Amino acid sequence: MKDFQLAWRNIWRNKRRTLITAASIFFAVFFALVMRSFQLGTYDSLYKNVIESYSGYLQVQHQDYSEEPILDNSFEADQEMLSKIESDTNVIDVVPRLESYALAAAGSRTQGVMVLGVDPEKEERLSDMNERLVKYKLTDEAINALRSEELPARTKKLLDLFRNEAYSSTGRMMLDLGISAEDSAVILPLLRKEASFTNNYLSESFPQGLLVGSGLSEFLKINVGDTLVLMGQGYHGASAAGNFIVAGIIKLPSPDIDKRIVYMPLETARDLFAARGLATTAVLSIKNFSDKSVISTARRLNSFVEPPLAVKTWKELNSLLLNQMEADSRSGMIMIGILYLVIAFGVFGTVLMMMAERRREFGMLVSVGMQKRKLAKVVTIEMFMMGLLGVISGIIASLPPVIYGHVRPLRFTGEFARMYEDYGMEPVMPTQLPDTYYLWQTLVVLIIISIAIIFSVRKIFRINVIDSLKA
Repeated sequence: MKDFQLAWRNIWRNKRRTLITAASIFFAVFFALVMRSFQLGTYDSLYKNVIESYSGYLQVQHQDYSEEPILDNSFEADQEMLSKIESDTNVIDVVPRLESYALAAAGSRTQGVMVLGVDPEKEERLSDMNERLVKYKLTDEAINALRSEELPARTKKLLDLFRNEAYSSTGRMMLDLGISAEDSAVILPLLRKEASFTNNYLSESFPQGLLVGSGLSEFLKINVGDTLVLMGQGYHGASAAGNFIVAGIIKLPSPDIDKRIVYMPLETARDLFAARGLATTAVLSIKNFSDKSVISTARRLNSFVEPPLAVKTWKELNSLLLNQMEADSRSGMIMIGILYLVIAFGVFGTVLMMMAERRREFGMLVSVGMQKRKLAKVVTIEMFMMGLLGVISGIIASLPPVIYGHVRPLRFTGEFARMYEDYGMEPVMPTQLPDTYYLWQTLVVLIIISIAIIFSVRKIFRINVIDSLKA
């Protein structure tokens, strides 16, 4: 106890040195925790957007479908099984899908496409497809009409560059046409008047109606009301062919998918591919989507879902996305590592300064009979106290911005916001609430402090009393 009292008094004998050391550790902990919180919060937001817009947190599928996504690896989506899954306490709804491939033809143009049969109402509740329908299009007629209006010169120049471009929101259209926030109040009404696009969603009452990607409609030169021919291979090698009507055009953020996607009502897709009552996947809409809850829900459902069916989590379904995020996370950790490296040099610089200043003091204490082991113990406690002071103050200071950033996320404006909205994502950068990453960041700082302590102890044991007294 006396050693702790002595160490506590020692660290406040020179307040400036103590505050400099504690401040270097404080800023290391504070910035590392806030940076990591923003990084992990952004990842969670991206995961949520990707998962909720397409794959869902859980899917029921044939156990071989992930490796070989073909119709022969589909399953019987009978109502009894779906009802049993829906009875789980964490499941809200089950959204069956039938996915396959076909050759799309319109006039003399053809394109290989992915055909996705969906339940219109359930799919809308799951992925909000209505928001992705094309609402504006810069057709020749729209551009000619806009040229006669009082538009900024830069906007008129950009009209030709984006001729025939389709938009599902005003955000991206403003970005492409160089419309500033100040001019939007005047220009947006004109764009809505001249460039509005008539579009329709899927309906069970119109089974022949399709939704096609904007890029695909441009390539095939088709519009709402035109006929699209689909030809392919159905279930167990059956032929699949039919004429369909384009009911609407949808704009997807991924250009590759936008050029190849065709949506149709689920029963229409089953008729086309001779797959009555079948589904390739069934997406589960759930209440609690924390990792622990998702895993426990998958475990419960797998206990009664009979092979060859399996319930797979979003991590199993999005391994490529996880790998990309992991790579980006490592780059973020490298940046934090550089921050810690800089701070480590600051800590060691302070320790060197302290050891140089107290060299005579240490020599005097040893010369009057104080054991080096005792001296090393007191100095270790001193440095541990200073380190703990910096760590605790850094953690406490980081909590308000982290919690506030989670409740009220940083919201982007201007071009950044429009880009986010164009990809169907909310333009925010949230933080992640304190979790295990707090423990890891604190542990790294304590390791740095421990190395500094080892260095100090080594210097004490190597003290030469005569040389120290002459310092």
